Amino acid sequence: MEKIQIKIGDVKIGAGAPISVQSMTNTKTDDVEGTLRQINEFYQEGCEIVRLAVLNKDCAQKIKEIKNKSPLPIVADIHFDYRLALECMNSGVDALRLNPGNIGGMEHVKKVVDLAKKTNTPIRIGVNAGSLEKHLQQDKSLTLEEKMVKSALAHIKILEDCDFNLIKVSLKSSDVMTTIKAYKMIYDLIPYPLHVGVTEAGTLRGGLIKSSIGIGSLLSQGIGDTIRVSLTENPIEEVRAGWEILRAMKLRQRGVNFVSCPTCGRTQIDLISLAKKVEERFKNLNENITIATMGCPVNGPNEARDADFGIAGAIGEGYIFKKGEMIKKVPQENLLDELEKVIKEDLGELKYFS
Repeated sequence: MEKIQIKIGDVKIGAGAPISVQSMTNTKTDDVEGTLRQINEFYQEGCEIVRLAVLNKDCAQKIKEIKNKSPLPIVADIHFDYRLALECMNSGVDALRLNPGNIGGMEHVKKVVDLAKKTNTPIRIGVNAGSLEKHLQQDKSLTLEEKMVKSALAHIKILEDCDFNLIKVSLKSSDVMTTIKAYKMIYDLIPYPLHVGVTEAGTLRGGLIKSSIGIGSLLSQGIGDTIRVSLTENPIEEVRAGWEILRAMKLRQRGVNFVSCPTCGRTQIDLISLAKKVEERFKNLNENITIATMGCPVNGPNEARDADFGIAGAIGEGYIFKKGEMIKKVPQENLLDELEKVIKEDLGELKYFS
């Protein structure tokens, strides 16, 4: 099946476009200053699309001001009230998250779709396992993932019947395996891009594990066009996690890839602290390189031979290596400065994220 590509702002989604990273603000949308502050923080971390909750008319009326000042494309998240969708589109929003079956009948749907056609505004249909239509909840003949797919297809048909195909679809559950099964089930049934994530994944530790398994499993099978890591945490962590997943799967690269060995009985330094310091020192370095932090000089450079640069700790001193070759021994307190000097000597003028 030939896949459809859509655009949210300048970001292409689907049909071979790079997989994009999204998040959602947790500010009050009618707090323009606070919302823009968070959007700019997202932008600095590499977020490419941001979603805003539009709860009421006050929020909708602020969309234009936010859109005019936002460095990122804006998706308006709307439930039930079609008038909010109309106002947001008239204010220049880049996309909607709206389920057409939940806004009060075909008369309302047609008004939304007619304006979406005029403004080229894509619509994401978002199905969540915990908020399925009542008749599907009560249907004992279907599995949960089958119910999710059936719900999505019904919403899609409403838009297709209006001759509208700027559609993106998500089918999220807090259960990892249900999420994976639902996306796999719908992938061959529709031509539209898929927004992938595990909803209500939890706090930072558990949420990262669930999201990495769910999103990573799907991406490894070629399923998924844009992702959000949903965490009960500062949403900045969602953006960072999204990039880590894409980087780990070699799908996209942004900044430095950090590797470090686990601690063991051979380690003669505070490896945990050192690895964190390395990440902090080079976190804003906009270079496609791998930096390794290893706990001992015995096998550190060998195990990290594929790293572009690295350090291996010893008692009171440490070793700088490049592509698996030791190049200098320095006092432990000078490790980070010497590592940065070696990187600059090799790469020349370094690029940093602004």
